[in-house]
Amino acid sequence: MTYVDVMVAAVPAANKNAYIAHAETFGKIAKENGALRSTDSWGVDVPSGEVTSMPMAVQCKDDEVVAVGWIEWPSKQTRDAGWEKMMQDPRMDPQTNPMPFDGQRLIFGGFEMLLDH
Repeated sequence: MTYVDVMVAAVPAANKNAYIAHAETFGKIAKENGALRSTDSWGVDVPSGEVTSMPMAVQCKDDEVVAVGWIEWPSKQTRDAGWEKMMQDPRMDPQTNPMPFDGQRLIFGGFEMLLDH
């Protein structure tokens, strides 16, 4: 069954190009390790809520934009093996490829895909 890793982050608007470069490297590594595809999206119409919202969830500041990404894997087994290899890849080292956002406010989770219309 298809498995999807999803992430939501608050990225400083000034770091958009750095985010794109980081995401390109990350996506390439994921695909080299079994991912079917890796996507990243830059928030354009992401309203703040009164009770809950994406900006609230990542504690988005005034100078930040919500970014969403997901990696599609053929199965959770492939994902688990892929992530294990990815964590060993020197290109994933935060010293050489630092995240251009506050990783402490990153929301991340894995999901079994139920429907794909």
